[in-house]
Amino acid sequence: MEFDKLPTLSYERKMHRASLKLFLYFEYNPDIKKIIKETFYAKYSKTHRAWYILEASEIVKTLQTKLKGVAIVSEVITKRGVLKKSSVTKGKIKNISAENRLVLKQFREYLQGKRYSESTVMTYLMLVAGLVEYHNKMDLTRLDLPKVQEYVEKVFAPYKYSINTHRQFISAMKQFHEFYGTQIDTTQLFMPKKTRYLPTVLSKEEVLDILTVTANLKHRTILALLYSCGLRISEVLNLHIRDIDIDRRQLVVRGGKGRKDRYVILAETMVPLLSNYKMTYQPNGYLIYGRNFSQYSPESIRAFLRKSCKKAKIKKRVTPHTLRHSYATHLLESGIDLRYIQELLGHAKPETTMIYTHVAKKDLLSIKSPLDIALKELATKMRGGGFLSNQ
Repeated sequence: MEFDKLPTLSYERKMHRASLKLFLYFEYNPDIKKIIKETFYAKYSKTHRAWYILEASEIVKTLQTKLKGVAIVSEVITKRGVLKKSSVTKGKIKNISAENRLVLKQFREYLQGKRYSESTVMTYLMLVAGLVEYHNKMDLTRLDLPKVQEYVEKVFAPYKYSINTHRQFISAMKQFHEFYGTQIDTTQLFMPKKTRYLPTVLSKEEVLDILTVTANLKHRTILALLYSCGLRISEVLNLHIRDIDIDRRQLVVRGGKGRKDRYVILAETMVPLLSNYKMTYQPNGYLIYGRNFSQYSPESIRAFLRKSCKKAKIKKRVTPHTLRHSYATHLLESGIDLRYIQELLGHAKPETTMIYTHVAKKDLLSIKSPLDIALKELATKMRGGGFLSNQ
């Protein structure tokens, strides 16, 4: 197939279900659909009328590699996340002037220079780009508080952006003001109160059920590491052979969230499992590797975890991070001091770890419900005849 006759797959980054996703737009093509579903475990959003995959490092480059000779992969940023089919076929892009595109490009470089993670850089860039497009015809140095408020009222509220996305937008605007020198009084920018969600937690029995039904050795090792060490998915993917110290039963997490290293205890039961895994797969470099010893895909982990939960007949919405939440909660229920749990999880603030006190059941189960107390007192009266003698 000639290059100029290949179909086009356009992508854009935007927040969806509390995390950054890569939305994919293309005219129906069975080959493209098969690749994005089997390789990237893409899901279809009826709301956005598009396929989407989880945003990750080098994901676009991987997408281009997998679709080479099948489709042309190009970026398309659309107004307020709405894209019509005609826009894709005509190759239209976001309605931003060349001058403002240069500003956004420089803003991205500015954020990268401040050493923000690529995920944070792209989130801030996309949020600011929405505002820039909305006020595209005006000089950006004239942006002020009323203009920002107008955008929030006309876009964020009607399209029901989450509170956390709204907070990210305010943080992004502060960075943009610092970079470009607008007329925005950043001290007056309203920051909504952060939404606090209680984490989903599995019981110990449910965790064991998931591990039991996971037959694949590599998959079982990954899930066991996530739970037994309380690791984030990125921390598991970045583990190298050198990070495992079997003799000392320790695992070192390098460059975790906030670019912090930390040591984590390696469970005794992980030692034979890891030995079996290393003997079978003989990793060289990354402990958990994908094709050609490259870094393993986070989408793959999420996919086989869903399958394991289905086999284990678990109805809760379980993600790899659920295993980390379960690890912390089970430690707390076992009587481990909150300060140690904070250290093991790599939390910068104790307030972050405190959320697990709301889901730990050890102390909660010691509290008697008024209904239980009332029924117990009633039963005592009836056995002693006191209740009946008053009738």
